[in-house]
Amino acid sequence: MNFGQALEEVKNGNAVSRDGWNGKGMCIFLNKGNFDFEDNTEKPLLIEGIKTDLFENGPEGSVTRLPNLNMKAATGSTVTGWLASQTDLLAEDWGIVG
Repeated sequence: MNFGQALEEVKNGNAVSRDGWNGKGMCIFLNKGNFDFEDNTEKPLLIEGIKTDLFENGPEGSVTRLPNLNMKAATGSTVTGWLASQTDLLAEDWGIVG
């Protein structure tokens, strides 16, 4: 699949990876945002242009944290705030992990 399709899978809660990546077990996944929904009389549809289904309810008075893409590296560590390269954006070898 292409990057757009892979991104939709990530939004749906799936981890995705490229066949072209060298490291075993590498994948990207969504780190949901955090928002204090209780502090609002009406649940917003978007937060800074992002659908609220990509957010979790945070503790009362918590600071809003926007959702982001993270990567599980080959070592098992997590890279917070992963950014796609030009090759990743144009690649057609994306697939769902697991």
